[in-house]
Amino acid sequence: MTRAEADKILFIAVSMGEALLGCGAEVARVEDTVSRIVLSYGAESVDVFSLPSTLFATVTFNGFETKTQSRRIRSVSTDMTKLDRLNELSREICVSTPDPETVEARIEEILTSPHYPYALQVIAYALVAGGFAVFFGGSVTDGFAAALLGAQLRFIESGFRKLTSNKLLVALMWSLTGGFLASILVAFQIGEHLDMISIGCIMLFIPGVAFTNSIRDLFVGDTITGLSRFIEAVVLAMTIALGFTLAGFVH
Repeated sequence: MTRAEADKILFIAVSMGEALLGCGAEVARVEDTVSRIVLSYGAESVDVFSLPSTLFATVTFNGFETKTQSRRIRSVSTDMTKLDRLNELSREICVSTPDPETVEARIEEILTSPHYPYALQVIAYALVAGGFAVFFGGSVTDGFAAALLGAQLRFIESGFRKLTSNKLLVALMWSLTGGFLASILVAFQIGEHLDMISIGCIMLFIPGVAFTNSIRDLFVGDTITGLSRFIEAVVLAMTIALGFTLAGFVH
């Protein structure tokens, strides 16, 4: 195996790891996937270390020729559909070992594939917000108001994400706006209980998956990853609560 070929193999393996991390995969799965890919192409040994924001891989080819690559993951969002497709692709790579150019094109195709239709996302936001408002003790009127506000918050979230990529800032602006709009709905008697409407909308942004993943990482021994994800989830939840609380005080 030539040096150029070894570089390409390591590149696609690290690219796969980067894509998995960016879609919300656990670090243990990422490390295992990167290791399996390079070993399937004939590597003699591999060491992979992953954090939620960084990935390092060192591979040995042809006896003593060692190569290392790293990636900085700047954006992470949970996308189960893309995760499933990436996992399926990783299995195909290990079985058939296609050429690196083909793998790179497949990864890019998966990452750039369209999300759920925007209209479906708006409907989902409305159903989730309305459902949780009723679930936590709100009236049917509160559920309707929360559903109406949840649909609006999807548009608002999209606008804030265009302004900044900072998760905490987006969450704060989103929750402040949501709190003010909830107060307006109650003032116009479209909803009855401000707290129930707010709770329904808060559930849209609560990082439940991230919190669960952090606990799992701690239990399997990935302490650094687990703690960092746990702190991130808690701070995000506190930011959301702060936004709605401040809006409530103004009301």
